[in-house]
Amino acid sequence: MRAAVVTTTGGPERIDIVDVARPTTGPGEILIAVTAATINPVDLGTRAGVFHDAGLVTSTGPIGLGWDAAGTVAELGLGVEAPAVGTRVAALAAGVDRPLGAYADYVVVPADAVAVIPDGLVDVDAASIPLNSLTAAQALDVFDPADGRSLLITGAAGAVGGYATQLALRAGWRVTGLARPTDAALIEGFGAAFIKSISAATQFDAVFDTASIVDAALDAVASGGHYVGVTPAFPPAPREDVRIDSVAVRPDGARLQAILDQSAAGELTTRVATTLPLSEAAEGHRLVAKGGLRGRVVLTP
Repeated sequence: MRAAVVTTTGGPERIDIVDVARPTTGPGEILIAVTAATINPVDLGTRAGVFHDAGLVTSTGPIGLGWDAAGTVAELGLGVEAPAVGTRVAALAAGVDRPLGAYADYVVVPADAVAVIPDGLVDVDAASIPLNSLTAAQALDVFDPADGRSLLITGAAGAVGGYATQLALRAGWRVTGLARPTDAALIEGFGAAFIKSISAATQFDAVFDTASIVDAALDAVASGGHYVGVTPAFPPAPREDVRIDSVAVRPDGARLQAILDQSAAGELTTRVATTLPLSEAAEGHRLVAKGGLRGRVVLTP
């Protein structure tokens, strides 16, 4: 089968499309025949060596790319009874130190990372959902219940921020989204208030800093409030009157199932900017690195 890997870290040209043996399942795992895999910033960091430099990659061989996968169940590992072979599924294939990721014809994932793609949701859209939506949902879980309190989301038009805005509104937060002026209509369309900059006079009960602006976002938290960032961004300097947390996304098939169902029902918006064949993974990395996209770049066979 084909897989996109990085043997030597660096620019997009370091991505190699190689022929490798099809992986096999172990106990509690599912093999997915991949039909769509999304390019995320974490993949660019892996390719560039960010996680090698941080000591999070110790393998000396090729490293696989891709956290988001959609496709069909090809094989069930020992002890796994569902979903049946042939079922359309999506999954978070998490990890920065593994020989194969979702940029491949097949990927193996834990069974509890998998959710069934509902009718009405195409594979390309489903593949754009796991990493960003789960990051948003799990970050919102860190906060105390909303109870109508105010929440600022930085980068509210971005991949994580867009999901966070929609999910927070559904959870009862009074949401304000920080983004570029060109994204005002998108954020207001979600039902949130829009701001293009942070004013020292405006304070919020909570801030979810998806844009990792860190200290400026912390300054927007009212005394007694709560700041949540996204790992691996550097946390802000401590503030005695503010609780500071960070979220590192983890697989959660049950939560992903709920989000896929909401997306299929039109309750959450998915955004795909373009699709490219797996063979053009390097070009996809260039597009994402260039910035300015309002949607994901998704690789297909």
